[in-house]
This record gives sequence, structure tokens and C-alpha cells, in this order.
Amino acid sequence: MSDPGIWRQVVNFEDYGQLLALVHNSLLAGAVLGLVGGLVSTFVMMRDMPFAVHSISELSFAGASGALLIGANVVVGSLTGSVLAALVVGLLGSRARDRNSIIGVLMPFGLGLGVLFLALYKGRSANRFGLLTGQIVAVDTPRLSWLLGTSAVVLLGLAVVWRPLAFASTDPELAAARGVPVAALSSVFMVLLGLTVAMSVQIVGALLVLSVVCTPAAAAMRITASPPLVTALSVVFAVGSVVGGILLSLGSSIPISPYVTTISFLIYLGCRIAGTRRRFVHNDGDGGYQPISNVHS
Repeated sequence: MSDPGIWRQVVNFEDYGQLLALVHNSLLAGAVLGLVGGLVSTFVMMRDMPFAVHSISELSFAGASGALLIGANVVVGSLTGSVLAALVVGLLGSRARDRNSIIGVLMPFGLGLGVLFLALYKGRSANRFGLLTGQIVAVDTPRLSWLLGTSAVVLLGLAVVWRPLAFASTDPELAAARGVPVAALSSVFMVLLGLTVAMSVQIVGALLVLSVVCTPAAAAMRITASPPLVTALSVVFAVGSVVGGILLSLGSSIPISPYVTTISFLIYLGCRIAGTRRRFVHNDGDGGYQPISNVHS
């Protein structure tokens, strides 16, 4: 028989109401992160940049752990690491091959630097572990203010560059030929991505940022090709994953990240199955299946 104590660590709803009242900051931060992450996720997938997200998260982790070591503001350290990494990738990686090479160099450097800082840190082990896997109760009022301010900057930036960025992400050659500043937009987006990753690290930890900044749009793109619908579904999936993960992890001794990533994966799996079924229709003539696009031809 399985140890019931293990299951109680994973799912425990005792005193749930009292605990729920203690994490209103985390719920608000999770909802805002889902909104921002879902929007940014659309462009991450359009521009084929999940690998870059992981690289930025490693430098964000290094910045946060460095700030933790010297007693500085962890959010500021995380933001600094993320933005620096995003600028390096954006400015030096104009081509896909260059970008991947730079990312391959930055990832181990950032992770190694972060591990070094945490090894030197003599404070609470929960602080170190939380940078990697997230902390449900870590969002106090000052940190929430930082997150809300950062999200406002990202949302404003996306509102300004949305249309030209979407054009440049879909067809960069044509966009450049029509006078769209593709290189400048790429740099702006990398900064916005860096800010979003830094926000995500504060909630789900550095190791699992992809579940917030990549998976939502990847799931949405499995069931629709409409850009507005992809964006809307991406936001819904991201908010559902983060807020749902917080609600499920409440009261347990498990970090928030496994819950968020599990919900995010299940959403993606469901969308992939639904998308696969939509691409085929039953053919009564021979009992087989044919692509939907061929039905009306």
C-alpha cells in the first residue's frame, strides 16, 4: 500500500479557507502573470524562441541569487539578470544560428553563476529552493507592487508594438521590405520578454518558466490558426495554469511549480488531442479518415 502521508503532502485541503485568505497577493500576482505570460507566449511561439526563454530564466536566476547573497532586493536582481540576458540575445543573435550559439553559452554560465551564489549564501534554505521552484507565500506587498509595475510596463510595451511586431514575427523579410524596423522591434520584444521571465521566476521558479511563457500559446496553436483566438486562449490557459496551481498547492508542503506545470501540460495534451481529431473527419465510404481541408474540395 502507498504511504498516505505522501498523498497528504501533495493534496491537503484541511483549513483551506483560512489558508486561502493568506495568499490573496499570490493569487493576484498569479492572475497578472498569466495575463502577461499568455500574451508574450504568443510571440515566443511565433518567433520560435522557447530556447531563448530558458536562457533568460537562467540569468534571471543568477541575478536573483546574487541579490540574495549580498542582501539586495531579489526582484531587482532577477529583473537585472533577465534584461541583460535578453539584450545580449537580442543584439548579438540576429540570425537563428547566432542566437542559438549565444543561448547555448549563456545558459550554463547563468546556471553555474546562480549555483555559486546559492552555495555561498548562508541564509534560509527555503529562500534558495524557492528561486528554482517558486514559493506560494513569497509574494508580499512590496514584491506584488514590483510585479504589478513590471506587468504594466510589459502590457504598455506590447500595446505599442503589437501590430508591427506581429507582422515582423510572421514574415520578417516582407516586413523589412515594407519599412518595418524589424531589428528594433526584436530588441524591444527581447526586453519585454526579459521582464516577463523575471516575473515568472518570482512565482514558478527559474527552472519551469517555460510552462508560463511557452506552453499556453503552444497549446492554443494546436486547436486554432486564428491569431486573435490564439492570443485569447493563450491568456486563458496561462491564467488557469498559474492560478489553478496556486489553489491546488495551497496547504501542501510541495512547491507551486509541479502543480502549475502539470495543469499546463494537461491543457497542452488536451489541445493536441483535440487538434489532431479536428484535422480529420470520418469518411463513411471507406471507414477511414481524410483531412478536413479535402472534404470540400
